[in-house]
Amino acid sequence: MKHAQPSDLAYVPFVSVDNMMKLVHHIGIEQVLSELSGYIEDDFRRWQLFDKVARVASHSTEGVIELMPTSDGEVYGFKYVNGHPANMKKGLQTVTAFGLLADVASGYPVLLSEMTILTALRTAATSAMAAKHLAPAGATTLAMIGNGAQSEFQALAMKTICGITDLRLYDVDSAATAKCRANLEGFGMTLTTCKTPQEAIQGAQIITTCTADKQYATILTDNMIGAGVHINAIGGDCPGKTELHRDILLRSDIFVEYPPQTRVEGEIQQLEADHPVTEMWQVVNGEAAGRTSAAQITLFDGVGFATEDFSALRYVYDQLEGGNFHQYLDMVADPDDPRDLFGMVQRAKG
Repeated sequence: MKHAQPSDLAYVPFVSVDNMMKLVHHIGIEQVLSELSGYIEDDFRRWQLFDKVARVASHSTEGVIELMPTSDGEVYGFKYVNGHPANMKKGLQTVTAFGLLADVASGYPVLLSEMTILTALRTAATSAMAAKHLAPAGATTLAMIGNGAQSEFQALAMKTICGITDLRLYDVDSAATAKCRANLEGFGMTLTTCKTPQEAIQGAQIITTCTADKQYATILTDNMIGAGVHINAIGGDCPGKTELHRDILLRSDIFVEYPPQTRVEGEIQQLEADHPVTEMWQVVNGEAAGRTSAAQITLFDGVGFATEDFSALRYVYDQLEGGNFHQYLDMVADPDDPRDLFGMVQRAKG
């Protein structure tokens, strides 16, 4: 990531929703997912450089609003994000977000970006990065349980990064499955619509659960999960929201991003506070084992962590040079004399 020069810092590049979509189409969505996954994996490799803190959350009965900050010592980043499951009934997104990068040396912001689309991309890229390390070798079939706004991104990331060729779809809302299937036609996967979760997971080596309801749910029961599969449980992302029966967790080797956050928000909130888990950065760096046997059940309890958003913003920033996928915002006051902010305001009277 190249730093802006001091003379440029008063004008901050802003990536709007429209420009984010144009950037994705310019590069190609599968290439974006692949490259973004590489950025995320690179930052997991330098995990110990980052400031790490569980997200700052404001919970309500309707949902949650969160700030997710981190820094690698040179660049600071944060994301604002919400999660409101009932929004869908109002015709609104359940998750919206924006993010910012800043230069640690000056404190000046260097990028402001939409992150509703970018969060969907980084979540899928992270899931596929984890599955690359944890799924059975030669996995070809993904069961996608929950066919909402995240599902197509998840499927394409698994195809691009893990080689998935067959996709089995299930959602309690058949219209969501029809939407997902229609969107994925032409991307080179065999698509199967399923009537139950049990049907969806038949023959699947990778199972992804991504549902929206804020409740202790049991999307998968213990008797549904056989030996040798990899599970990406990414729907549970706040206290009181889970998708898997507790007994599945007890049979699985569990991998997480940042334990202090996941123990509050993830599937493992169902378990004792000292239940053993492995951090994904250790697997990526070869400091801990991932999949060790064909019969092993691996579970990535993904709740989303600030470093992944940092990686995503860093990726977007690196794509902007020489392109037309951003505009500049006059965000930072820039008086000729840094001590004379009042004078600058007065001179603006005209």
